[in-house]
Amino acid sequence: MSKIILNICLFLSLSVIIQCSKNPVTGKKDFMLMSEKREIALGQQSDPGIIQAYGIYKDDKMQKFIEQKGQQMAKISHRAGLKYEFKVVDSPVVNAFAVPGGFVYFTRGIMAHFNNEAEFAGVLGHEIGHIAARHSAKQYSKSIVAQIGMIAGMIFSSEFRQYSEMAQQGVGLLFLKFGRDAESQSDKLGVSYSTSIGYDAHEMGGFFKTIKRLRDQSGADIPTFLSTHPDPVDRFNKVNELADKQQAMAGGNRTYRINRDPYLRMIDGLIYGEDPKQGFVENNNFYHPELKFYFKVPSGWDSHNSPSQFQMVDKGQKAMMLLTLSSKKNLNEAMQEVAQKFQIQIVSNRSIKVNGNPAMEVMGQSEQINSQIYLIQYQGLIYVLTGVAKQEDFQRFRPIFTTTMQSFNRLTDPDKLNRQPDVIKIVSAPSTGNFKTVMTQLKVPSSRLEELSVLNGMEVGEQVKKGTLLKTIAKRK
Repeated sequence: MSKIILNICLFLSLSVIIQCSKNPVTGKKDFMLMSEKREIALGQQSDPGIIQAYGIYKDDKMQKFIEQKGQQMAKISHRAGLKYEFKVVDSPVVNAFAVPGGFVYFTRGIMAHFNNEAEFAGVLGHEIGHIAARHSAKQYSKSIVAQIGMIAGMIFSSEFRQYSEMAQQGVGLLFLKFGRDAESQSDKLGVSYSTSIGYDAHEMGGFFKTIKRLRDQSGADIPTFLSTHPDPVDRFNKVNELADKQQAMAGGNRTYRINRDPYLRMIDGLIYGEDPKQGFVENNNFYHPELKFYFKVPSGWDSHNSPSQFQMVDKGQKAMMLLTLSSKKNLNEAMQEVAQKFQIQIVSNRSIKVNGNPAMEVMGQSEQINSQIYLIQYQGLIYVLTGVAKQEDFQRFRPIFTTTMQSFNRLTDPDKLNRQPDVIKIVSAPSTGNFKTVMTQLKVPSSRLEELSVLNGMEVGEQVKKGTLLKTIAKRK
């Protein structure tokens, strides 16, 4: 097989476009369409888009922690020469992912679900493992960066993708699913790397129980690290076997860290779930307290919010709507910007008012797609509400587009303006007893008992000693 691969490499190198390189982890020759230089460049190009899509979570202590642990692990990885960057991004989704070239991201959602430093270290090693083994580069080579669609799992038809910032090359690469072999190899590297810097890799195996419970609760597949392949139970067993072997190889007298209490104290006050200041949906309305506006969301439509745009999708995926901000200061310039950005031909435009705000209605076309766009000038900014559908469906959806766009209005409701997020609150168990009893003593509503048991990595009937640190959920004051 190696001779065949070598011959392929020699042949394709004559074509200039292909290279075969030695895999840093396996030492074998890999078929690659992406050079290391290109791999690094892709990561550098993708990072700004990721930050725009998610936003950085503003917690200096947590950012310092992830950077310190990440750099420590990067130095003992198979690609220590890369310039690594580690960031916590502001998303409630439970996820961690790596970009080619050394960029690793953890969401605040996954940080909330870790219960000790050793769990975090195992996942950190897993993600560095994807980079070390060049899994993204190999996936690129197999697919030539197939565009995968939306961050929330909303897969639009190819005609709609031009309207989604998240379908761009680079960011789309993040959501390429790795196969079973790549995930298993990264699990193995996660065990190796976390053990090497002194953490108990058995805790990484334990985190797969949390993954399974999250998946069972959601009733759906969950992204990237929380992939359904291999099965979380299989991964739990395999990782524990790998941890046993790795620790035996390192010598039986070594003590491995878990660091539960320091980790829990670090995440005390971490925002949990959606952050209302970034906008939230309630009773078929999208409210944005910080920018002080709201509008109706079509009944029955799916929605996804990110720092760069708010997306609404018809259940049948026949139509979609977006809210974005224009970088321009007047409506005419904003109209030209939208036309260029979405590559549409403007069919008509007219000046209107939307609840007293200067606005412009624009009708556009792009191949088989029709679009209706409202540009609304409000408090010094220009908001762009775009509705798109295929030409044969457009007239059916146009009344929905119009109703939504004309509902854009000033937000004055104090309840919405002052809405505070949930945060993780770390408390001590007031007595010894099972988890349910302790949570009841802490006045946790029964409706959130299962959620909190998953969040704490415990079973409802599990015994808890007095003084044990536990996660609860409270409103930020």
